[in-house]
Amino acid sequence: MSTATAKTKLIHSAIPDVQGQADHRDVALDWAGVKGLRRPVRFVDGDGGVCDTVAEFSLFVNLGAERKATHMSRFVELLEEHDGAFSLAGFRELLSQMTARLDAGRGRVELRFPFFLAKRAPVSGIAGLMDYRVALSGEMRDGECRTRVTVVVPVTSLCPCSREVSKYGAHNQRTHITMRITPADGETLILAELIRSAEQQASCELFSVLKRTDEKFVTERAFENPKFVEDIARDVALALDQNKAVAGYCVEAENFESIHNHSAYAKIERMQKRISNRSDI
Repeated sequence: MSTATAKTKLIHSAIPDVQGQADHRDVALDWAGVKGLRRPVRFVDGDGGVCDTVAEFSLFVNLGAERKATHMSRFVELLEEHDGAFSLAGFRELLSQMTARLDAGRGRVELRFPFFLAKRAPVSGIAGLMDYRVALSGEMRDGECRTRVTVVVPVTSLCPCSREVSKYGAHNQRTHITMRITPADGETLILAELIRSAEQQASCELFSVLKRTDEKFVTERAFENPKFVEDIARDVALALDQNKAVAGYCVEAENFESIHNHSAYAKIERMQKRISNRSDI
C-alpha cells in the first residue's frame, strides 16, 4: 500500500460516516440519487452513426428502511469514469454498474439529449442540422434490465378539411410526433431510422435550411398530402408494427394549431405491437 493511499484511508477513518448510520423510522425510499448532471457525450446509433451532444443524467437506486442515506458521490464518480461514449447497449451497462456499485437491488437511469441529423434541402441540396429530442430510461430490478427509448420528431401537418372547404390554400401547423419505444431483445434499434420513418408519415418533413425552390417544394408537398392528427398517429403506429427492433410502443401526435388556441391530439399505445399483414405499407 502506498503512503498516499494509507494516508487517505487514515483520514477517511477519522471522519464520521453520518450517511452510513442506521435509520430507525422504518421507511424505505423507492428512489434516492442525483438529478440534472450534464455531461458532453458521444452517442453511437445502432447503424454506427455518431452524434456529439450534451446529455442530462438522472441516476437513482432504492434505499432500504434501515439505511439513512445513499452514497451520492458514487453516482458522479461512475460518470466521471465513463469514457463519454454511449449507445443503447452502453446505457444498459451503466445501469448494471450503478446498481452493483451502490449495492442496490433496484436502480434507474434517465438520459436526455438533443440528437442531431444532417439533412439536405429537397431541391437545392443545401445541408443543415436538424435536432430531435431523445430520452433513454432504464430500470434494473432483480437482475432484469428494462429500457425505453423516447424520440420527439417535429413535422408539418396540413388539415384535409381546410383544404377541402377553402377556396384559397389550407391551414397547416407544426406537429410533434412522440414515440416511446420498448426495444426488442436481440434486435438493433436505430434512432435515425425511427426518425425517418415518422417523418414519412407527416404531410411534410422539416428542414433547417430552405431556399425559395425548397420552400415551394415543401409547401406543395404538404398541400398534396393532407393529414389529420389521427392520420399521423395511425400511420406512425403502422410503420412501427413493421420494425423488428420494436417490441412495443406508445405514439402521440400533437398539432400546435394555427387557427385555434389549443392543440389537436391523438395517441395509440400498444405494450405488445400488432403485426400487420398489409402489403401496401
